[in-house]
Amino acid sequence: MKGRLVLVATPIGNLQDLSPRAVEALGSAAAIACEDTRRTGRLLSHAGVAAPRLLVVNEHTEWTARQQVVDLLDGGAIVCLVTDAGTPGISDPGEALVAAALAAGHEVSTVPGPVAAIAALVVSGLPTARFVMEGFLPRRGPERKARLAGVAAEREHTIVLYEAPHRLARTLGDLAAVLEPARRIVLARELTKLHEEIWRGSLAEALELVAGSEPRGEFVIVIDRAPPEQPTAPEEVIDRVRALLADGLSTRDAVDRVSGETGIARNSVYELALRLDH
Repeated sequence: MKGRLVLVATPIGNLQDLSPRAVEALGSAAAIACEDTRRTGRLLSHAGVAAPRLLVVNEHTEWTARQQVVDLLDGGAIVCLVTDAGTPGISDPGEALVAAALAAGHEVSTVPGPVAAIAALVVSGLPTARFVMEGFLPRRGPERKARLAGVAAEREHTIVLYEAPHRLARTLGDLAAVLEPARRIVLARELTKLHEEIWRGSLAEALELVAGSEPRGEFVIVIDRAPPEQPTAPEEVIDRVRALLADGLSTRDAVDRVSGETGIARNSVYELALRLDH
């Protein structure tokens, strides 16, 4: 018999957001994989669901717990996966279990529901048609620097980050080192809860907001896209082509290089390059 892994979204704060389908799925599961058995136990109690077998699957155990889950699926069981809040697999455990279940030939389905990133994005007032979910930034090292550089260069998508309260000030400071102070930013905390707060302003204002304070609650940071690049002056294009020619590139290669660097159409760069012959 084929088993089935069901990813069940749970409330990000307000228990009333637990859907009837989620309650039904949790009640029919032979086992529930969860981050915290106590927290999930309270959720099941609220929903009136008798707790089945609970497996601890968190950021530290997800890879080692895969075999336990697959063994249950191999026996034809229905296993639900929940996280402490929101949809499994979005900056939370789930990815490894889904891959393992599919590799073993089992069905994977979902009971959709709350996602903090989407909740913050749609109320941010920033563009929502195209966005990128960055989740939690790396804590330190070259990986963090690279991700921050990517955020700074993003011109097509609104950016969504997660951050813990005790790291919020540091992350805003690091963002201020690579982004312009006027970049629009939204800080969302305690989403769907009694003390929900959504703050909108500039990055410079956000730094002032958190300076000397002790933020509480998990944060979603929504960041506007980078402003369009200023048009490159014709003189700058000509100077760049001249420098590349001096380095030994052919006119064709120099034009291609400058077109790629500036985003200016190749024909336009070539017409400017022709001025070097006059």
